[in-house]
Amino acid sequence: MLNSIDLFSGGGGLSEGMKQAGFKILSAVENNQHAAETFRVNHKSSYVFEDDIRLVSGTELLKRSGIAKGELDLLAGCPPCQGFSSLTRKYKRDDERNSLINEVGRLVKDTLPKAIMIENVPGLMDKGKPLLNSFLEEINSLGYIANYCVLQVADYGVPQHRRRFVLLAGHGFEIEIPKPTHSQKGSDTTKPWVTVKEAFDGLDEPVFLQETYIAGGPQKFNWNVKRSISKINVERLKHLKPGGSRYDIPDSLRPACHKGKDTGFSNVYGRMDYNTVSPTITGGCTTLSKGRFGHPTELRTISVREAARLQTFPDSFEFATDAVDSVCQIIGNALPCEFARIMSLACKDALKKNNV
Repeated sequence: MLNSIDLFSGGGGLSEGMKQAGFKILSAVENNQHAAETFRVNHKSSYVFEDDIRLVSGTELLKRSGIAKGELDLLAGCPPCQGFSSLTRKYKRDDERNSLINEVGRLVKDTLPKAIMIENVPGLMDKGKPLLNSFLEEINSLGYIANYCVLQVADYGVPQHRRRFVLLAGHGFEIEIPKPTHSQKGSDTTKPWVTVKEAFDGLDEPVFLQETYIAGGPQKFNWNVKRSISKINVERLKHLKPGGSRYDIPDSLRPACHKGKDTGFSNVYGRMDYNTVSPTITGGCTTLSKGRFGHPTELRTISVREAARLQTFPDSFEFATDAVDSVCQIIGNALPCEFARIMSLACKDALKKNNV
């Protein structure tokens, strides 16, 4: 079995995809306590460095993984670059996390993996271009050949609109970016996008979060739980059409900051549409004011497990905390598992093709 290491692992969405593709995850680096514990629960044979990646050396990483320099098949990671995200970059252009891709470059040099897989926000190719170019120069000097582009995860079987930068690089060989398996309407070579309705199929009606704490906690209900919402948000939802935005809400019911305004940012106080993909799932994925997270037909927001389904986490994936905000962050920050699986398979095929 091919081996891998997951940097900036979060709760393990990327690693779930690598595991499904046939990789053994030797170790991971994650400094958030709840995310690290969730990773451990789902990847019991992996060693987790619960630390700032800047304090983890390549030597220590290899030692804990039980391999020598040059023996690692795949080094993967999603370095946080929130300052380049379309949602946050106007506020966080100087976010210190933007430079964490440099740590990936350092660990590539120290471990010399056979292949590299990097995922990030699309902004890494414009606002973050100086950092990307520096990273490319470093790995090119080490003998890596890189392909990279921005992809739509819905084109790879994920029931969600989410654009992501992907870089695949082989040490002395090329890894081709996989071709789309899906398209919005489908074609001779692609299936139609997976819809929200298909993603939610078979799930029971979720339980109110506060009720689970009386009955053993949300983990007992596999996190198929929903938040209580205020009366005014129930009224707002009554006016929202499937796929609708805050513009559907009468002015009298809108929050003060949105009254009298039919322009500007619309992706809040909205509903999903059963017949297409969901909007981008974020850490606020069960809160109406933080996105188009209203259920397509019911007077509630989506449940935590529904959000996980939209990120293609299998129902067997455990979220090892009773803190709803932490679980939502783990889900929203993850690379969709199915997308990760397809990218990992491309790495696997290239490794086998080149006999490395």
